[in-house]
Amino acid sequence: MTVPQGLRNDPSWERLVELVKELAFIDGGSDDAFQLASGRKSRWFFDMKPIMMHPEAGRIIGNLMNLRADEIGADFVGGLELGAIPLTALVVATDFTSPRRGFMVRKEAKGRGGRKTNNPPGIEGTSITEGGNVIVLEDVTTTGGSAIKAVHRIEKETACKVVAVISILDRQEGGAEAFAEAGIPFESLLVRSDISG
Repeated sequence: MTVPQGLRNDPSWERLVELVKELAFIDGGSDDAFQLASGRKSRWFFDMKPIMMHPEAGRIIGNLMNLRADEIGADFVGGLELGAIPLTALVVATDFTSPRRGFMVRKEAKGRGGRKTNNPPGIEGTSITEGGNVIVLEDVTTTGGSAIKAVHRIEKETACKVVAVISILDRQEGGAEAFAEAGIPFESLLVRSDISG
C-alpha cells in the first residue's frame, strides 16, 4: 500500500474516502469500460477535479498533503498541468505554518521561461532556480510515467531535489512499482481499493 498509516489514522481520512466515492468514482462494471489518459482500459474511472474543486474535500486534501510535506521536508510542491495545478494551489493555500511555495510544469514549454522567476522554460510559478526539496503532486496515478518525466525534468533543469511524489489516488496499476524502479519515493492519500472495495 502506498498510503502512510498516519494518514489512514487521521480523523478526516474516512471523510475523504466518502467524498471521493460520491463525487469522483464510477464503476463501469467491466474491465474495458473506460479509456484512461494512459491509454489503458479500466473498469474504474476517477475524476479528481470535482474533488479538488469541492470546499470540504479540497481542505482535507490540502491538509493531508501538507502533513506529509512537513514530515518529508519539502520547500516546494508542484507538478504537471493540468491535474497538479489545482492540487498545488490547494496545498499552498491550506499551509499556514511554512514558507512552502508552488510551481507548475507545462507538458510543452511555451519557450519564454519565467521572466521574473528565472525558471527554465515551461516551469512556472515560484522560482525554484536556487534549489530546494520538491514534492511532485499528482491527482491520479496509473503508470507514473508523466510524473517520472516531470521529476527528471525538474532535477535536470534546476538545482532542486525531488524528495517524493504524492498522489491523491493510486489506481494500483503499476505506478508504485514504476516509481520504485526509478528510485523515486511515492505515496498517495488513497488507493483504488479504498474506494472500489
